[in-house]
Amino acid sequence: QVQLVESGGGSVQSGGSLRLSCVASGDSFATYCVAWFRQAPGKDREGVAVIDSDGTTTYADSVKGRFTVSRDNAENTLDLQMNSLKPEDTAMYYCAAGAPFNGGGGHYYLHYGAYNYWGQGTQVTVSS
Repeated sequence: QVQLVESGGGSVQSGGSLRLSCVASGDSFATYCVAWFRQAPGKDREGVAVIDSDGTTTYADSVKGRFTVSRDNAENTLDLQMNSLKPEDTAMYYCAAGAPFNGGGGHYYLHYGAYNYWGQGTQVTVSS
């Protein structure tokens, strides 16, 4: 099992940047596929960015070119660098971990059902 704790959320103006971090504790972080999801009020939880155990990355179309996901297996951390933020990026952001796809996840990468472990979330608010 793995426990996940997010940090780094906050309030920024449109065009600004934030960096989210997720610290994992427990078993074998390096073997997990890990991801960032977000959920805005009244909307479904959506996958934002994923990095598999082999380093494969996947992004939602809405964040491509603006967000970058990275992991440090030695430090058991998962980061999300968010640039050029827009008001529609406003949401609660969650860190998640699940079984690795070893590069073959396809569209499952961004599906919440692929992940067994979740953090409590960190709020990101972008004002126009």
